[in-house]
Amino acid sequence: MNIAIVHNQVGDHDAPDAKDVLQQAEAVTAALERLGHRVERLACTLDLEAMRAILTQRRPDLVFNLVEELGGHGRLIHLFPFLLDAMGIAYTGAPAEAILLTSNKTMAKERLRGAGLPTPAWVGPWPENAARLGGESGQGRWIIKSLWEHASIGLGADSVVTTASTAALAGELQRRCPTLGGACFAEEFIDGREFNLSLLAGPDGPEVLPPAEILFEGFGPEMLRIVDYQAKWEEDSHAYNHTPRRFDFDAGDNALLTRLQEIARRCWDAFGLAGYARVDFRVDGNGTPYILEINTNPCLSPDAGFAAAVERAGMDFAQAMARIVADAGRHARRGEH
Repeated sequence: MNIAIVHNQVGDHDAPDAKDVLQQAEAVTAALERLGHRVERLACTLDLEAMRAILTQRRPDLVFNLVEELGGHGRLIHLFPFLLDAMGIAYTGAPAEAILLTSNKTMAKERLRGAGLPTPAWVGPWPENAARLGGESGQGRWIIKSLWEHASIGLGADSVVTTASTAALAGELQRRCPTLGGACFAEEFIDGREFNLSLLAGPDGPEVLPPAEILFEGFGPEMLRIVDYQAKWEEDSHAYNHTPRRFDFDAGDNALLTRLQEIARRCWDAFGLAGYARVDFRVDGNGTPYILEINTNPCLSPDAGFAAAVERAGMDFAQAMARIVADAGRHARRGEH
């Protein structure tokens, strides 16, 4: 099969979170070539007309979609798969509509709430809902997040705030908005354990891979226990080196893990996901799980959580890529995407 691996264009001066897509492309290329496919890598920019012309000329059988942003904006992540839909080209991973819905975090939370799935309370987004913010209660402990940007962009030690009024919370949202991609919201902070559950498509539906918990080793009581930007990307930071994942659990966690797996499957159905995905959770001190985020096309770097879960499940990376490609073919035959 002729497969075009398409990722967002990356420059020499881009941040580590942006450059990571090149590692993903290298890993996927090696896996697909090992499986016998003919592979070409292409970089996508905001010039979608140019990309359309290239794809029309190349005529790939399938696009492996690794586009995570366009023009430096995560909020544009859905434009490329919508182009592929318009061109009738099959592609891997979630359909464009699901990518759009999950990229806007409060839209995703609305869908979760409508499906009866647990997610922390929220206020915002700002500035879209600024005029309506007076009807919300601003009292509580909140984590201020970007509405559109992923990869923990903008998250740090000062991201969790305690406010006593709507006016105080509105002031925090307004102050932080410019550093969070121009739009943000406040989410109830769940102080507890953090879990990632990866899913992989198969012929009989999605398989939930072994659950992983992120540990916060050596975090004193004054340290915020979140996977912030440092923990994900700054290799010389304390957070990066003291937030390992684990797959081994005591029997006392069995009921919780079963519940997390059930919720992850329901997320797959609620958002119409495909190929592969990851659901991120926080679990409070009472053992109640809350969905933080749905990652439609999670990171495929060799050192990332999805690859670790694949290995833990007893598969190699190429086998997982084969299943992602096969699922894209099944969706194409059904006329989806």
